[in-house]
Amino acid sequence: QVQLEESGGGSVQAGGSLRLSCEASGSKYSTYSVGWFRQAPGKKREGIAALDSDGDTAYAQAVKGRFTISQDNAKNILYLQMNSLKPEDTARYFCASGPYVPAHQALGLMTMQGFGAWGQGTQVTVSS
Repeated sequence: QVQLEESGGGSVQAGGSLRLSCEASGSKYSTYSVGWFRQAPGKKREGIAALDSDGDTAYAQAVKGRFTISQDNAKNILYLQMNSLKPEDTARYFCASGPYVPAHQALGLMTMQGFGAWGQGTQVTVSS
């Protein structure tokens, strides 16, 4: 079973950048999909970036062009580079790992319980 731990959250001003990391330990699927979702208070979970073991990526429209998902396979770390941050990006960010589905499907599926493993999340606060 995979365990995930996020880090890198914090408080930044609008226009700033942050890089989130998600370190994975334990067993790993040979083919997989991984990604990031977020949840703001009172709102539903929102898948924002996904990557599958074919190397394909998918992004939510709200973050496309500003956020980049990547991974270091040797270190089992998933990253989310977030640039041009906006106050509406304020949320708790979670990483997720599950069996293979194409990245564009993982974007939605990762927010559903039972998809795979979730981390505990890291808070991102963007002030105007």
